[in-house]
Amino acid sequence: MLKFWKNREPEAAATAPESTKKPWRERLARSVLNRDIRDLFARHPKLDESLLDELETTLIGADVGIVASSELIESLRTRMHKREFADAAGLWAALRADLIALLAPVARPLHIDPAHKPFVVLMVGVNGVGKTTTIGKLARRLRDEGHDVMLAAGDTFRAAAVEQLKTWGERNDVAVIAQAANADAASVIFDALQSARSQGADVLIADTAGRLHTQGGLMDELAKIRRVLAKLDADAPHEVLLVIDGTTGQNAISQTRQFKQAIGVTGIVVTKLDGTAKGGVVFALAREFGLPIRFVGLGETAEDLREFDAEAFVDGLLPTTLDG
Repeated sequence: MLKFWKNREPEAAATAPESTKKPWRERLARSVLNRDIRDLFARHPKLDESLLDELETTLIGADVGIVASSELIESLRTRMHKREFADAAGLWAALRADLIALLAPVARPLHIDPAHKPFVVLMVGVNGVGKTTTIGKLARRLRDEGHDVMLAAGDTFRAAAVEQLKTWGERNDVAVIAQAANADAASVIFDALQSARSQGADVLIADTAGRLHTQGGLMDELAKIRRVLAKLDADAPHEVLLVIDGTTGQNAISQTRQFKQAIGVTGIVVTKLDGTAKGGVVFALAREFGLPIRFVGLGETAEDLREFDAEAFVDGLLPTTLDG
C-alpha cells in the first residue's frame, strides 16, 4: 500500500546563506592530514630529499593513496632539482597548487536538468555512511533553490530507514513515498516515480538499502532498479550519487569501483569530513576515478552539505603559507 507524508506547514527557516556558514578551514583544521603535514614541515624546515620522502609517507598515511602520492612527490622532486623553489615554503606552495590541480577537474556541482522532469537522483552506498541523512540535507538544499522535491523510501530492509526519511520529509516539507516493510525496492521507487510525474515534481530522490559492496545479490538489486525505472523513463536515474564516508580510507576506492560497475555512478558525496577525518581519500578518489565530487559533508546540520570546492578544500587543509 502506498503511503504519502507531507508536512502541512512549510518550514520557516531556509538554508543559511554562505556568509553565515562556518568556513572550510574551521571545519577541516583538525583533520589528520592537516595536522601531520603541518607537523612535518615544522620538524623538517629544510628543503631536501629527506623532506620529500617523509612527505610521501605522510600523504600515503593520510589516505591520499600510493599512486597519487607518488605522482605528487615525483613532480615536486623534479621541480626541486630544477630549482623552481628554493626552500620549504616554496615546496609548501607548490604542494598546495598541485593538490588543487588534482581536485579541480572533479569539482563539478550537481545540475538539475529541467529537460528531465522529474529529475531522478538515486542514492547508493554502504551501511553507515550517512546516506539517508545526506538525502534529507540534499532535499532541503534543492527545495530552498526552488525545486519541488519528492523522496522515495527505497531502503526497505530497515523500518528505521523509512521513519528517518519520513522525519526529514516532515522537517523539510517534502513528500515521502513508501510501502510496507520488506517491499521490493524497485517497486517502491517505480511507484514513487509515477507519483512524482503525476504531481509535477521537479526532483525525485530515491533512497536505497545501505549495502556492503561485496554483497553481489544486493548490487544486482541496484541494476534491477535501473531496469524498472527505464520502463517509465529510459534515461532514469539521471544521477547516481555514491555516498562515501570520509573516515573509511582506502576502502572507499573499492566501494566506488564496485558501485560504479554495478549501477554506473555519476557523482560522489563524501561525508563526515568534519572533526578528525583524514580527508586524503578525496584526492585518491579524484586520481583513481575522475568522477565528479558533487558535495561534501562538513557537519551535522542541513547547511553543512556543501558543494565541493577544490580550492576551499585544500585551503582548509593547507593554508597559503606555513604560518597561515
